[in-house]
Amino acid sequence: MSLVEVPLHRLAHARTGDKGNRANIAVFAYRPEFWPLIAEQVTEARVLERFAQRGATRVVRHELPLLHGFNFVIDDVLQGGVNGALNLDGHGKTLSFWLLAMTLRVPDALLDE
Repeated sequence: MSLVEVPLHRLAHARTGDKGNRANIAVFAYRPEFWPLIAEQVTEARVLERFAQRGATRVVRHELPLLHGFNFVIDDVLQGGVNGALNLDGHGKTLSFWLLAMTLRVPDALLDE
């Protein structure tokens, strides 16, 4: 079995919301067998590293195994929030794809199915 590197969006979809200076990104695997791969590789540390350039200070991951999903709460990532930031669209919705662009190592046989 060989491993290939693929973006997370090949394995899952996401939905994002924002409240103040905190983003909430829910990630759900397309197939149940993808969930353990995501659990192993999309860690709080990796998500925090991914959003560090936006000023994120903490990530909390909540596992939703019956839904084959995760909820990531990311603090201080919205540059002050909708009312405080100078960016036009640096909030909630745009951040989910930034997370989904993260790459994971996946057995190629799993992708061929």
